[in-house]
Amino acid sequence: MEAREIFVSVGTTCNDEQEAFVHALEDRLRSEGLIPRTVGRNTFSADAPLKKVMELLESCQGAVVIALERTFFPSGIEKRGGPNESQLSNVRLPTPWNQIEAAMAYTRHLPLMVVVETGLRGEGLLQSGYDWYVQWIKPVPSALNTLEFNGVLADWKSRVVSYEPASSLADETKVLKSPADLTIGELIGGLRPAQLWSVLATLVAALAGAFALGARLVGHP
Repeated sequence: MEAREIFVSVGTTCNDEQEAFVHALEDRLRSEGLIPRTVGRNTFSADAPLKKVMELLESCQGAVVIALERTFFPSGIEKRGGPNESQLSNVRLPTPWNQIEAAMAYTRHLPLMVVVETGLRGEGLLQSGYDWYVQWIKPVPSALNTLEFNGVLADWKSRVVSYEPASSLADETKVLKSPADLTIGELIGGLRPAQLWSVLATLVAALAGAFALGARLVGHP
């Protein structure tokens, strides 16, 4: 199988345990013929990070989000000062880049696999109920050998292998579609400006000729 590039959204690891887990997941991807690409980890640029993320996503055929603890709050208040104010305790949050990059990958229709550390606050795109399955796992290498992980990985990989960029599908549709099957709007939309003016001029001339011919026929004794 041809190697495919995979965008991996993961923040800078905070400790040896996190690094061991991320490294193990990257190795697992490579064993499947998938090349992990992460801005700031194995892909670097002098441009702003967001710009490089956008460029990298364009060249990838799938995306993996690895959400690990970045911030910990022993206590806090949610919706402070309002009628729905509530106390929070032991809140654990990942890097906000997980949310940003997951959204960017989704808008490009990339096959998405989401892995979230157990105990993190599930919110935004890192919670269940969207178009992808969220795996909540303990971030240890052995978690990558479970029946659940293997099954989700196999299903996601099958979609990566069959992935075609939306632009390529649109171009292919245009090439394969017969002119006889195109609507008037599609035919006109496919014309260059010069071609469109030429068609309009021809139509005007044809209509003028038809009116002139009709006038002569009406006036003929």
